[in-house]
Amino acid sequence: MPGKAGKGDGVRRLVRSVVSGLSAAPAAPKSRLLALAAALPLLAACQPDVVQLSGPTMGSSYHISYVRASGTPEPEAVQAEIRRQLDQLDAAVSTYRNDSDLARFNAAPAGTCQPMPPMALELARSAKQLAADSEGAYDVTLLPVLDAWKFGPKAAREKAQQKATGTSDAPAAGSDKSLTVDQLMAQSGAPKQPSPPPARPSLDADTLASLRAHTGMGHLKIIGDRLCKDAPITVEFNSIAAGYIIDRLAERFANQGIHDYLIEVTGEIRAAGEKPGGHPWLIAIEAPLDHDRKAQRLIRLKDEAISTSGDYRNYREENGRRYSHLIDPRTLSPIEHTLAAATVVTPEAMRADGLSTLLMVLGPERGYDYAVRHKLAALLVSRTPQGFQTRTTPAFDARFPAPTAP
Repeated sequence: MPGKAGKGDGVRRLVRSVVSGLSAAPAAPKSRLLALAAALPLLAACQPDVVQLSGPTMGSSYHISYVRASGTPEPEAVQAEIRRQLDQLDAAVSTYRNDSDLARFNAAPAGTCQPMPPMALELARSAKQLAADSEGAYDVTLLPVLDAWKFGPKAAREKAQQKATGTSDAPAAGSDKSLTVDQLMAQSGAPKQPSPPPARPSLDADTLASLRAHTGMGHLKIIGDRLCKDAPITVEFNSIAAGYIIDRLAERFANQGIHDYLIEVTGEIRAAGEKPGGHPWLIAIEAPLDHDRKAQRLIRLKDEAISTSGDYRNYREENGRRYSHLIDPRTLSPIEHTLAAATVVTPEAMRADGLSTLLMVLGPERGYDYAVRHKLAALLVSRTPQGFQTRTTPAFDARFPAPTAP
């Protein structure tokens, strides 16, 4: 991904799945989106026609709610298919296991062409297209840069070791408490928070030059069923992999006769149809607070996907400076602007996933201009001395004209 610590690798969004305003069990840290779905024991008692499935994936978790209709498979069969799809994706493109197809490609020297499974090729094509449309702000060859800035897989493994030995000095993450609908509504708004100091590069020019020789989307080629590289690049798809698998699961659900559902994987969300009784799927967009969770806006999601990227939960501090995990491919350094979070709503989850990252890299002005030019439904939140400032695009305002209540 373009400078994001991976979804399972340093998960960038945190989600709660709750239905009807009931509190849910905590999920692994990941996002700015809160999916309002339900706790399992209560769900079974009050809405037997809604099935809830969940489990671990990509270093985080997935939560799925769907309305079970006549003729649809047993929940056990649905969950088995979900697990099969997730396992296939992991085997194809994980950067945290040495035996994945992508790990073998990354370990190969420049000049390599390697046959790849369809999942990896589809992700590569989408990444290449997004990079071509991104004004240079999207790049999936930044693994060595992420490691250099201590946000990549190597840094994640070191953090895990430090945590296991009790020697970690990483800043505390935000609260993992669940929020009910009433709490979300009471806390919605744009709470103030002091602006953090901007990042300042701490890598020397020689290091940056060396990293540049090992990055660049132009070095990644797709030839038939093979992925090729003409430079010693390494690839990761963390900025679009969760969105991709959500879209795959949505296709499977359609084939199985499941038409009303909410799918959340590591914080990426796609919803279709409605909950029983014609009630909408409600999504709370979080305010970009470092150590707290407050809803900034509630929206009704139907037959579309939503993704939020931000720099406020995944960062590191060094010598009094704060470094975002989001890397600008054009500078190979952490982003240095006031945009704190970018939310995008599109029909497909993978596109929303990638675009939210792209807008974060572009920043408050260029990101907004890009979203308007491409007619994206986007919500951007920037830091100012007075607090957070929210900007929405015309497409977002047309789709979500005002904050909604459950």
